[in-house]
Amino acid sequence: MPNSHTLIPNRIVIYAKDIRNITGRSERTARKMLQQIREANGKKKGEFVTVMEFCSFTGLEEEIVSQFLAY
Repeated sequence: MPNSHTLIPNRIVIYAKDIRNITGRSERTARKMLQQIREANGKKKGEFVTVMEFCSFTGLEEEIVSQFLAY
């Protein structure tokens, strides 16, 4: 079987589990933060939150967060 070297694209969506791992906050707090980000961006419940929206909301650099999510 050949060894393929495919690039895995960076994710653009962030989940509560990611927020929990990045911030060290609880699952509940991470879900609340996602809801606050949705509200701040005029999104409905259940719509995806992008890494860019998360970074804008928290003030974290997108490059650092994207590198964290790559692992």
